[in-house]
Amino acid sequence: MTGRNGPKRGHNAGTIQSRLSQQGVNRGGVGGWRRGAATTEESKDVKPVRYAYGLTTALLLGGATLSLTTGFPAGAQVAQNEASQISKVVPKAGAPASFADLTAQLAPAVVNISTRQRIQVQSNNPFAGTPFEGLFGNNQGGGTGPQTREAQSLGSGFIISADGYVVTNNHVITAEGKGEVESITITMADGDEYPAKLIGKDAASDLAVLKIDAKKPLPFVNFGDSRHARVGDWVIAIGNPFGLGGTVTAGIISAVYRNTGNGGAYDRYLQTDAAINRGNSGGPMFDMSGQVIGINNAIYSPTGGSVGIGFAIPAETAAPIVQKLIKGEAIERGYLGVRIQPLTDDLADSLGLEHNKGEFIQATEPDGAAAKAGIKAGDVIVKVGGKEVTKDQTLSYLVANTEPGSRIPVELIRGGRKMTVTATVAKRPSDQELAQSFAPDSDQDDNPFNNPPAQQEQGTIEKALGLSVTPLTPQIARQLGAADDTKGVVVVAVDPSSDAGQKGFSRGFIILSANGRDVTSGADLEAAIKAAKADGRSALLLRVQPRGQSPVFVPIRLR
Repeated sequence: MTGRNGPKRGHNAGTIQSRLSQQGVNRGGVGGWRRGAATTEESKDVKPVRYAYGLTTALLLGGATLSLTTGFPAGAQVAQNEASQISKVVPKAGAPASFADLTAQLAPAVVNISTRQRIQVQSNNPFAGTPFEGLFGNNQGGGTGPQTREAQSLGSGFIISADGYVVTNNHVITAEGKGEVESITITMADGDEYPAKLIGKDAASDLAVLKIDAKKPLPFVNFGDSRHARVGDWVIAIGNPFGLGGTVTAGIISAVYRNTGNGGAYDRYLQTDAAINRGNSGGPMFDMSGQVIGINNAIYSPTGGSVGIGFAIPAETAAPIVQKLIKGEAIERGYLGVRIQPLTDDLADSLGLEHNKGEFIQATEPDGAAAKAGIKAGDVIVKVGGKEVTKDQTLSYLVANTEPGSRIPVELIRGGRKMTVTATVAKRPSDQELAQSFAPDSDQDDNPFNNPPAQQEQGTIEKALGLSVTPLTPQIARQLGAADDTKGVVVVAVDPSSDAGQKGFSRGFIILSANGRDVTSGADLEAAIKAAKADGRSALLLRVQPRGQSPVFVPIRLR
């Protein structure tokens, strides 16, 4: 599935800064970057623990559902320790008098993770174009050239076995940009240091597994079952914020399965008000039985610091992926081959549907699983495999966590009528392959019309939509990069104060249909507006084709 927008991971402060160039929340963890001896904050948001203003910049991913086994020994322990002592320190009900005894058992299994990296950066030649340009080596022309610098990153992790398997976030141990990780060092709570080997990592879920070799059994903790977590439950987070070393914070679960709007299969988190800051990324979130129910991953922050909104990858998502990484197994996810968007209020109103149920299909991949099942652009999918599509249980999440090759019923709404199709779920392509899917032509032209017609349709359209349009001729279609036989009307002016203007409409957009009806003239568009008003709808669903891009559906409020 393709995605949308999100929060930040623990490094940079700011508004809308995301690793994907989209939305933002910060990932909670890597403490900072150091170049040479000086320490600086990491540059990418979802650089380990990014920050997002209004959940616009962060990278959030969702997960794979498998039933987890409970009843593991609780608390950090060596293999011979017993779990019975936990019950002695945890009150049966109410707020605990102290977290001290529980923390003493858990903290030894929480570790600091540091990496040493070599990163290529561009350097400026202040003498470019002068006789002294050669003093800066092989830099040519523009006076810039790559240089390799050393950098370090800091984050958190936790040991899950006496023989030294360590879980953390992928962004904690992944080099920035064109960098290469040269070494990974694990520092225990008692100060002992061990070199670590990367066993496996999964960028989609932002999880990684490391291995350290020690001559003695190591303290470790176990995954719990996050499906039993409830809003209001006490939790504690242990990690290494800002590289300070073992730090414990406490709070409650603020929300279960929070969708941050970042999109994707793993945008499904436990939200907590326990303080999470840079350097906490990859650290554990414990319940009061000493079980790991989440992995601290991102924060929402307008300032870069904790404001009481942190996000953790649920254990039910992380545990199955971690086990596959340890075994060296490939992580396969389901895929339909559609481009989706949430069913916003405007979209729902334009379609005459109830709010907050289902997701809208903008486009289908040719010969993809969805297209083969008969799913079309403009459909609203409301159920997959009998499970409702909601904000907390997105289409991306449901499909990604369906085994490739499975046949599942997909319930959808088309033209106001419900129908069910059966789809055979495909295997999700690599990120590189996905990046090429639905790729629009990037060619732009600030003046799409060489010879626009002098007259344009106005009146009802202009008053209701804030748009002025003209019929699409083959000549204009060619100038806009569309096929000669494309049918529609072309936007020649936009009222910036209108809903269309606020949603990015501009001169040169081709309107192809309105509320499912083809538009070949201004009269067709006027008729669609009148029909929508007669049906009591406050919005009109337009299918438009921006220059050099694929058609998309956009709901426009009627004035």
